[in-house]
Amino acid sequence: MSKVFIVGATGKVGRRVGSQLVARGHQVTAMHRSPEQGQELRSLGALPVVGSLLELDTCGLSMLMAGSDVVLFSAGAGGAGMELTNAIDGRGLELSVEAANIAGVKRFILVSAFPEALRGGKISDGFENYIAVKKRSDIHLAETDLDWVILRPGTLVDSPGTGKVRAGLAIPYGDVARDDVAATIVEIIEQPKINRVIIELTQGDTPVGDAVRQLSRN
Repeated sequence: MSKVFIVGATGKVGRRVGSQLVARGHQVTAMHRSPEQGQELRSLGALPVVGSLLELDTCGLSMLMAGSDVVLFSAGAGGAGMELTNAIDGRGLELSVEAANIAGVKRFILVSAFPEALRGGKISDGFENYIAVKKRSDIHLAETDLDWVILRPGTLVDSPGTGKVRAGLAIPYGDVARDDVAATIVEIIEQPKINRVIIELTQGDTPVGDAVRQLSRN
């Protein structure tokens, strides 16, 4: 059993990860901003804690993380503008990394973005900024001494997961169900040998568990 602290626990991916982790016997601490979100997280079996990346300092966040085995950063501004993207996807990640270091949490998993996302069409300034912030966050984490994993899923879709994916160090761009992203994260958490690696993820033909176990042998 792992004790997992989720930053972004009420997001579409974070909520799925929390639910799947609890179902597999892990202990989940789920950070959320609004008091009303706490009951929903508790109903999933997680321990809700109130905290905002826009308000916490490293000391306060590290206290919430204390005792965890793994930090999962799945928070994001969700297209709410460049300022919030910079604050949450950018500075929020840096804050969380520093807090994990202070708390002594060695393993850190970051949900990032596929670099080729939406290329070939008209890209807004806001989305260009989002991709740039995600890349800087990847670099920031990769330059630490943490046992990090950076997961870069393709375009996220809400259709039911198939339980099958394609995962690798460099793969063609494509879509992937949030259900399958969550399942992949759970498998990564359960495979501690997978660390200090960037993984790209799309829908595919390989069962999630097999895909992750293959990565542990690379």
